[in-house]
Amino acid sequence: MNKTVKIILVLVAIIALAFVLKYFKDANSKAIEDFKVEEPFYTSINTKAVATGKLNPEEEIELKPQISGIVDEILVEEGDIVKKGDLIAKIRVVPNEQSLVSAKSRISSSKLSYDNSKILYDRNKSLFEKGVISQQDFENSSLSFNQAKESLNQAQNDYQIIKQGSLSGGNSANTNIIAQISGTVLEIPVREGDQVIESNNFNAGTTIATVADMSKMIFEGKVDEAEVGKLQEGKEIKVLLGAIMGKEFPAKLTFIAPKGNEENGAVQFTVKADVTIEENTKIRAGYSANAEIDIESKDSVFAIKEALLQYNRITEKPFVEILEDNNKYRKENVELGLSDGINVEILEGVKKGDKIKVWNKASKDDEGDEKKND
Repeated sequence: MNKTVKIILVLVAIIALAFVLKYFKDANSKAIEDFKVEEPFYTSINTKAVATGKLNPEEEIELKPQISGIVDEILVEEGDIVKKGDLIAKIRVVPNEQSLVSAKSRISSSKLSYDNSKILYDRNKSLFEKGVISQQDFENSSLSFNQAKESLNQAQNDYQIIKQGSLSGGNSANTNIIAQISGTVLEIPVREGDQVIESNNFNAGTTIATVADMSKMIFEGKVDEAEVGKLQEGKEIKVLLGAIMGKEFPAKLTFIAPKGNEENGAVQFTVKADVTIEENTKIRAGYSANAEIDIESKDSVFAIKEALLQYNRITEKPFVEILEDNNKYRKENVELGLSDGINVEILEGVKKGDKIKVWNKASKDDEGDEKKND
């Protein structure tokens, strides 16, 4: 019985030893995790500020009526080229009945005063010629007559303006909308038959048409407060239009707002730039645009790819992992300089020839997906 137990125990020990040997063999034969490495290099780094905005005409005029009425005729269409002084539209005056009656009443009153003054003037003139009255009395009657005549003319003119909108039918009449600049008709927000309101101190008035000089375009955009302090007026910039891909337009920065406005939690500053447009390039007002503004640049700087950087979770200071001879990596704190978002300048912590660990490599699943996509 004891012999049988011993044999069983020996067999169990042999089996356990086999399992232990197999475990250590599998553990030692496990492939060492391999990381790619990259070396630092010399390159040029340029930092840029990007302003988003629109391309607008430098000179844009809204044409508004000087008298209320109804649009009788529109003589141009959107997109037409007009010259200064061209007739854009005509306004038909619809007189206010109460104002018209009041104007007629003023004419009647002025006519009565005029007739009475004329009778007195004629009588005093005859008496003055006969030497019955003095010259002063005659001059007083003459003055009253002239004043009555002027009041009658003014009442008649007021009535004419209320009824027709102007005293004359020429190009300077209030009923005619005239182009104030040469350019392109961008917009006509009204139609024939629409009622319009005059422009005055209490009302902006109805816009009949918008005319702009499309030969002079400006970029209007906004820059974040973190970058606006590095900009200078007069700096050459590049403007890219969303509607015209692959083409850059040279521009010059002409305005930087002294005050910013908060938008979505960030302070934005308005910037403007004169844009140079070639004559054969078809440009439309309101194109969305981005302006690239060079802020700082360095040539032949010692740099690494910014993706190689890691950050300490506690101190938030950057570091890299450098490969050593024994196939191990050591952490090395680095001091950073200029960055363009892809490459970053290294001031301290890395030397030429160091092999830096690519720590954020893609997983096997990601690599498999990339191969499928290829």
